[in-house]
Amino acid sequence: MRPAPLELAEVPVPTPREGQVRIRVGACGICHTDLHIVEGDLRPPTLPLIPGHQVVGIVDAVGSGVTRFREGDRVGAAWLFKADGICARCREGRENLCERAQFTGYHVPGGYAEAVIAPAGFVYRLPHRYADVEAAPLLCAGIIGYRSLRLADVQPGERIGLFGFGASAHLALQVARHWGCEVWVFTRGAGHRDLARSLGAAWAGGIEEAAPGEIDRGVVFAPSGAIVVGALRHIRRGGTLAVNAIHLDRIPEFPYALLYWERTVRSVANATRADGEEFLALAGDLPLRIAAEPVAPERANAALGALKRGEIQGAAVLRFAGA
Repeated sequence: MRPAPLELAEVPVPTPREGQVRIRVGACGICHTDLHIVEGDLRPPTLPLIPGHQVVGIVDAVGSGVTRFREGDRVGAAWLFKADGICARCREGRENLCERAQFTGYHVPGGYAEAVIAPAGFVYRLPHRYADVEAAPLLCAGIIGYRSLRLADVQPGERIGLFGFGASAHLALQVARHWGCEVWVFTRGAGHRDLARSLGAAWAGGIEEAAPGEIDRGVVFAPSGAIVVGALRHIRRGGTLAVNAIHLDRIPEFPYALLYWERTVRSVANATRADGEEFLALAGDLPLRIAAEPVAPERANAALGALKRGEIQGAAVLRFAGA
């Protein structure tokens, strides 16, 4: 990564159009997807671009036709900016697969700014129990982790393996424990292992280590194809491995025996509004322990570098003045 891929700049305050709200940003989570965007692994349609898609703030203006929110409401905006609502995938309730979907901080300006625009129909009410910095990681790390567990076919009481342990995994672990699952965490960092154990992991170690047994289901959070192969070595016959990565390097060749015995590998692509509503309702009831490190906006480049080096425990979150 270049030392400073992001630059501070003055831009006009956006005006909401019909059906949109403007959010005065209090906090915005820093995500691995942001890192992929600024490093060029994911190339946005236009540049320059304001990244960020885990946005928490206050509605301070509404466009015509908006009745769901009003000025002063505390809300969140997530990765899915909008879907067309009419394609086959949207009609199936799988708007995360819409070919005309747009994404916050990728197709449109995101939350590394003092104000953002979002369609009112794609904005969330947030659980009151979490401050802005704590709530921000819920909007991507939390939602996509929740969807990943669902796509891994997790059943209550099963043994779950999480491969890589950052913002998303530390929240998914707590959801899985709430479902009565035993959770094993595979990660290199000693600090990440300590955090995993403190959140209820029954075992934490490296992917190359001999774990105490096999797991029923797994989720790969690391953007590494080699981790996918390594994870398969820990999955039981008939188990499922979900790969939660918007960008993944090459999956190396591996013996068919790792996939045989009806093991399933599936990708996780984005999330639906239903995922968001379900997860945020769950987060309001639990409560979750959220490891969030506040970062001043002018330190965004340094935080992205720390994220790349695996130095963030939990999530890094930009905190704007007044939040």
